Amino acid sequence: DGNQKPLVRPHILAVSANMAKRNSKNVPIRAIDAIDRRIIAAVQNDGRISTHELAAQVGLSPSPCARRLRLLEEAGIIKGYTAIIDQTRVGLPVSAFASIKLERQREESLDRFAQAVARWPEVVDCYLMTGQRDYLMRIVVRDLAAYERFLKDKLTRLDGVASIETSFALGQVKRSETLPLL
Repeated sequence: DGNQKPLVRPHILAVSANMAKRNSKNVPIRAIDAIDRRIIAAVQNDGRISTHELAAQVGLSPSPCARRLRLLEEAGIIKGYTAIIDQTRVGLPVSAFASIKLERQREESLDRFAQAVARWPEVVDCYLMTGQRDYLMRIVVRDLAAYERFLKDKLTRLDGVASIETSFALGQVKRSETLPLL
């Protein structure tokens, strides 16, 4: 009979639906499970952990553990690995927090600001904000004179900046790149 629908198994539909959802690298998005969370927690704590150590820590054999780690990387869940540098010991002891208000909040103004900030190595964090200010950024510099140069040579020369308010950190109470997943 030509009116019969083809038989499709529900689990195949679920896989197909998940395959349709992809991240920016065109890798299928998948849900993370408890083992993935343990892997993420372990590499957040020690990005240089060996596959064998990681596997033992999360309760897998090395091969499936390496496969899961690779899938987390390909999915963009693990974006990369980095060293945490003591900014004072490398001669950048000053952290300035600048709140920026733009003249306009149009998309092209926001994009122009974001593109400029991306080129400035002194800006180590920058967030688009809600509330009175449009952006909050953390700038690290050698001293107040270096911050003044950054302000005069870069930030105030950017078209569309209406106002800048800066506060300086007296000390760091906490800094963490570890997300509270578990």
